[in-house]
Amino acid sequence: MKKLEKLLPTPFALAILLTLLSIVLALIFTSPPTDENHFIAILSYWENGIWNEALLVFAYQMMFILVLGHILALSKPVQKLLNFLTGFIYNTTTAVIWVSFFTLVVSFFNWGLCLIFGALLVRKIGEKSVVEGFTLNYPLLGAAGYVGMMAWHGGMSGSAPLKVAEINHLPSLFADEKWQAIGSNLPTYVSTSQTIFSLENLIVFTTLLLLIPLFFWWLAKQKQADEINLKSRFVAEENQVSSTTIHGLESSPWVGIGFGILLILAFVVQYSSDLKKLQLTPNMLNFLMLGLGFILHTSIFQFKQALAKAIRGAGGILIQFPLYFGIMGIMKDSGLVSEIANLFSNFANEEFLPILTFFSAGLVNIFVPSGGGQWAVQGPIAIESALKLGVDLPKMIMALAYGDQITNMLQPFWALPLLAITKLKAHEIFPYTLLIFIVGSLIFMTSLYFVF
Repeated sequence: MKKLEKLLPTPFALAILLTLLSIVLALIFTSPPTDENHFIAILSYWENGIWNEALLVFAYQMMFILVLGHILALSKPVQKLLNFLTGFIYNTTTAVIWVSFFTLVVSFFNWGLCLIFGALLVRKIGEKSVVEGFTLNYPLLGAAGYVGMMAWHGGMSGSAPLKVAEINHLPSLFADEKWQAIGSNLPTYVSTSQTIFSLENLIVFTTLLLLIPLFFWWLAKQKQADEINLKSRFVAEENQVSSTTIHGLESSPWVGIGFGILLILAFVVQYSSDLKKLQLTPNMLNFLMLGLGFILHTSIFQFKQALAKAIRGAGGILIQFPLYFGIMGIMKDSGLVSEIANLFSNFANEEFLPILTFFSAGLVNIFVPSGGGQWAVQGPIAIESALKLGVDLPKMIMALAYGDQITNMLQPFWALPLLAITKLKAHEIFPYTLLIFIVGSLIFMTSLYFVF
């Protein structure tokens, strides 16, 4: 494990390496646009991706999820809840089973909530080990807190299954005149009862829920606790300089709690219909956490103190997300995503198309770690291939979803919030998530071949 850790680049270095690799691959495997230098065109795609307004809004949403989730974790009521949830944990074995199981459960409901929930449990157990003096394999526990991101796309917030459930979404993918023949052969939508809530997908998720915690239990038995000074990692946060000047309004619980209640009322008014449908969005989650943050910290001053601690972990997202948006721009606008997807589809038959789609989706996800963005680009290719070979559409949709989510175990993009909260390094958890990637891939491929 130690040798593997030394070989792994940091998330920031990996983002730069993937950027350079994307440029080279686009130069080699895609055709230059008419009357424009190929290299200059690719640089233009890159720049357009970095400053894509919709993606920058998404990055800001992710920063909010990270910061507000951390603010909630620092409140006294949430600390008491976390103490209750982790009160019986005194060793790595129990910790990894508990954290991996419940992180997977939460991931089925919402990916954003999963990110924060797993990170908070890992951090609290780490702090508990420092206070109570028991040994802990903290990197392995961190991997357990991240494992929900290998299951989210098959859950209730999965981008591809939710998009195809929208009326006329599938035909709209083939609206261009040259594709209309394909669009006319498509259903107007594919219900979530055929994808997320299908018996096959529920069997897959239940298998993950049983085997992944069991595998973490086996890893905990094989690997002794690493010698990591957790106290030194956590103490830097506690040593932050606190403001000594408190305005009267900032110290008043009436103002802090009152403002929080106002936010919650606005939340109920704005999102009650979505809540009834169990449709959670980043904006909804952030609005709720903002209101709860003021209520649970009781005053503006306490909220600001928590904010000062929580904001420090957002630096990675601020810089690295735009780099990945640039990669997405290159992959999409140059046609590189289509080249990758078509390469796998060309070698497929009816029996193996879903598995090859799973592989191609996993490869694309390393460069384009966004489920919605990947579906928009790769989805039409997967649908067209399914129609040509007579493969069931729900099966193809879930094959793409499974491939997209499994390589999150290799890609630190979504791990940034967890790393910021837990004070872990990417190279510490990814030797373990690499093993989870192998186990998860076997589960998904076996399921696509025998279950669906």
